[in-house]
Amino acid sequence: MPQQTADVTHRLVSAPAGRIHLVEQGTGPLVLLVHGFPESWYSWRHQLPVLAAAGYRAVAVDVRGYGRSSKPDATDAYRMFELVEDNAAVVRALGERRAVIVGHDWGATIAAHSALVRPDVFRAVGLLSVPYTPPGGPRPSEVFARMSGDGGDEFYVSYFQEPGRAEAEIEPDVRGWLAGFYAALSSDTMPRPGAPDPHFVGRGGTLRDRFPAGPLPAWLSEKDLDVYAEEFERTGMAGPLNRYRNMDRDWEDLAGFDGAPIAQPSLFIGGGLDASTTWMADAIKAYPTTLPGLVSSHVLDGCGHWIQQERPAEINRLLTDWLASLPS
Repeated sequence: MPQQTADVTHRLVSAPAGRIHLVEQGTGPLVLLVHGFPESWYSWRHQLPVLAAAGYRAVAVDVRGYGRSSKPDATDAYRMFELVEDNAAVVRALGERRAVIVGHDWGATIAAHSALVRPDVFRAVGLLSVPYTPPGGPRPSEVFARMSGDGGDEFYVSYFQEPGRAEAEIEPDVRGWLAGFYAALSSDTMPRPGAPDPHFVGRGGTLRDRFPAGPLPAWLSEKDLDVYAEEFERTGMAGPLNRYRNMDRDWEDLAGFDGAPIAQPSLFIGGGLDASTTWMADAIKAYPTTLPGLVSSHVLDGCGHWIQQERPAEINRLLTDWLASLPS
């Protein structure tokens, strides 16, 4: 049964994962919101009421492995095709045929591939923080291995590959680790230029070694941090981390889409201080080829990685303007 909380409704719907937990608000055309790592539906708390007020049925999911959604044990249950079909199943379960999909961080990549693989379901796609890059190219694990520094630093995606390794760092103090991770990628608390990069692990160390010490980012209250920490303390980190452990499988699974553009109307918004934007600047430059339906692209000066929480008013304006421009 749906559970009403304040102005939003919580539901559990059937999907290939087993069940997907979602939160919805409003009526009108469906807009599906997909979070990233390490987040939850709660990452869209500032967008749900604004999209609802603008005349949309705004629905934020917990991706499989997160929150109240099902958490399959098998590592390969978190490959991209599985997550795409979860999203399509949510649309069906809500009694809809088509939806706009918007994602942040890993959610942006999941949203992009949902639009690529299921254009029959997803009529437009919005990408926050992580640009679209078509499938193909070198094997991901080889790319990440080459990113290791001369001093033996290990890129965080490589660090996440071995089951149990990152869990052993995070799970003894989930709240403290999340606070540091969020701060490391936020505009007002990220390490100063020249400090050790928190995207890398020093030899024999942990990611946490390079997290900034000090106050929480301005966008993150103690209550907000409690919401995130309570979810991950209850569920553990294996499901979320398993997304990273399927990148080579995705590379193989998606071979039939090598180099494929996304033709639907699209939107990109990135943070000017976010490594996802700066490291992937060439992907943004390639949008005339890779996103031929691009309506608008924005890089927000002075903004970090958690853009819809750092700059909610600006993101809400850009989202609603874009949605209003889409054909009905």
